[in-house]
Parts: sequence; structure tokens; C-alpha cells
Amino acid sequence: MFKIQTLNKISPEGLNLFPRDKYEVATDINNPDAIIVRSADMLTMDIPASVKIIARAGAGTNNIPIPQCTDKGIVVVNTPGANANAVKELVLLSLFIASRPVFDARAWAKTLAGKGDEIAALAEKGKSQFVGNELLGKTIGIIGLGAIGAMVANSCVALGMNVIGYDPFLSVDAAWSLSRDVKKAEGLDAMIAKCDYITIHVPQTPDTKGFFNAERIKTMKNGVKIINLARGGLAVSEDIVNGINSGKIAAYITDFADETLLANDKVICYPHLGASTPEAEDNCAKMAVKQIMEFLENGFITNSVNYPKSKIDSNIPTNGCRLTFANKNVPNIIGQITAILAGKGINIASMSGQNRNDIAYNIIDVDAKVNDEIIKALANIDGVIAVRVIEA
Repeated sequence: MFKIQTLNKISPEGLNLFPRDKYEVATDINNPDAIIVRSADMLTMDIPASVKIIARAGAGTNNIPIPQCTDKGIVVVNTPGANANAVKELVLLSLFIASRPVFDARAWAKTLAGKGDEIAALAEKGKSQFVGNELLGKTIGIIGLGAIGAMVANSCVALGMNVIGYDPFLSVDAAWSLSRDVKKAEGLDAMIAKCDYITIHVPQTPDTKGFFNAERIKTMKNGVKIINLARGGLAVSEDIVNGINSGKIAAYITDFADETLLANDKVICYPHLGASTPEAEDNCAKMAVKQIMEFLENGFITNSVNYPKSKIDSNIPTNGCRLTFANKNVPNIIGQITAILAGKGINIASMSGQNRNDIAYNIIDVDAKVNDEIIKALANIDGVIAVRVIEA
């Protein structure tokens, strides 16, 4: 029986995928094999030694102590793309809001209450102060063309916009999903200089932190409208506000509020609404649960942020077992593993190994059972972080 701990309210649509004869799911549970989390802060949490995998029902994993998990052999996965449509739709809403001052217009219209028969005439007279622009024919630059960015790009093409995309790490799958009308940026600075709108869809890393800063804002087109629903740290709030006050930035819409931004009436902040739809929560939970089951039952890794994607084509041998190894990517570890198995007369039926920088993950199917003595010998190999035994 596998034990699953939930740290947040997780959609039943996902949790119901766990077969109850094989999985126990609860918020309070001792020695869990896996943890499902959304936004709960795990950075100072004492993670039980029993935990083998942590699944983030969402994309961002900055609430999970990734380096510590890696050192303990805990695989951390997320659910990229599961909430992509929800975020895409909020981006599209933001484009319209940035273009047409509907909030100000609504607030002004409410001041006409009590004017009776004069309302229609007053509305006609006052509407000129709320003129906006159309999206058709405008140029939008999309930074990051992953699951969300690609969907935004295609939708903007459908709206008749001139779409330019920038992503130096564009995957083959993402490229296939893009409309042929999405133009590839020759360079980031060149793209930014010609855009009426800019939206960003990249993770926050040391390289991207503070991406929207004073120096970069200077290179932008006057009256640019910026949308940041990715991460708050991608923009320097003080520089954004200065850009608005100078007229360089016509609108800034973000999913991440702070004191500096909230103090400016021309900034629109959402309370982190990107994936706040029941459909997105369901999709994220379903993907997280499926990844946990694949890992616990078969040793397969998908969408990990700290270990390589790993799978093997063969089934677990009926009379043997599957061994999985989280290990440092250093020479001769596989040689030592095979030597120990051969010394015990255990034949390897199939094996697969992948590495990710200085970390590796290996799956080895053997045609015999292994005892505690063998597991201990394998675990004691210098460089081996964690060993698991999975039986059919």
C-alpha cells in the first residue's frame, strides 16, 4: 500500500485516480511515499525520509527545496501545460484590458446613477475620455514559447496580431504546435524595440530575474503594454512604475502584487489568478497523480525538475524485480552495480540510464529477487544516492 500526503486541497478529479486498494491518501499521514502540493511552503518543512517523489500540481516549484530533495534522491515533478489554457485566457483578457480602459469607464458610468433620462446623453458626451485601441494589426512579442507561450502566440495570430516569438530553448514539440504565422525573433532586443505589446512566459532564474528593468525598458517602443503573468521577480517594480510615470509604458498588468505596484493607479495587479479555474486545478491534479503512480509503480520519471526523464520499454520481470538508482553522474557507478549483481549470480534483463548535468537515474531489470544484503551493498556504492526495488 502506497501512502500519499496532500499538503493543499487537491482536486478530487485527480485524487480519485488513485486505486484505493493500492493507495492511501490523506493530509495527515505517517511515512508517506509521495507528497502532492500546490502552493504550500515546503522550504522549511522536515520532509519524511520515506518520501520518494513530490508532485507539484502546477508549474512553479519555488516552494519546494529542490537541492535538498535532489541530495536525498527525492524526485520532484511538476505539471507543465496542465494549466496552460487557463493562463492563456487570462493573458488574452489582459490584452483587452490593456487596450480598452473598461475599468475606468465602468467606474465613471456608475457616477451617472440617479441622472434618469439624462444618462444616455451624458454617456455619449463622456465616452471620448475612454478611447482605447484595437489589437488587430498590432505587434506583440512573446518571450518564452513553452506550453503557455505557444498557446498565446496562436491565439494572437487568430486575433489578427503580428506575432513575434523569442525562445532560445524552443523544443521540437513546442515548435510543431506553433502557427506558421508566428515570426521568429532574430534577437531579443530587436524584437522588444518594435513591439506594441510584450508578454513573458519563462521561469524565474538567476538569468531572468529582473528581466524588465530600467535599461531594457529604455529600448522599448513608447506606449508599450507589458503583461507578466509568469513570475513577479521577472520585473523590477520600481523601474516599471518609473516607466509608467515617464509615459514609456502605457500599461502593466501582472499576476503578482507588491506595495510599489499597488500604489500606482495605472498598474493592474491580479491576486495570482493564472491557474485559478476548476478546469486547471483538475488537469494539474490528474497529471500529478498519474506521474506519481508511474514513478511508484514502474520507476518512470516525467516532467521532473531535478532528475532526468526516464523510462524503459520492458515490463518488470515476473520472477525478478526492477531496481532504480538515483546517483551522481560519475564514472564507473554502473560498472560497480553490475559487478555486485554478477557476483550474486543475478542476470540483468534490461537497463536504461539518463543523466541531467551531475545527476543520473538508472533503471535496471533483473531476472531474480534481491535481498537486503544486496540492496545494502548497492546503496553503499560511492555516488549512489538512493536505491529502490519495484516488484511486479
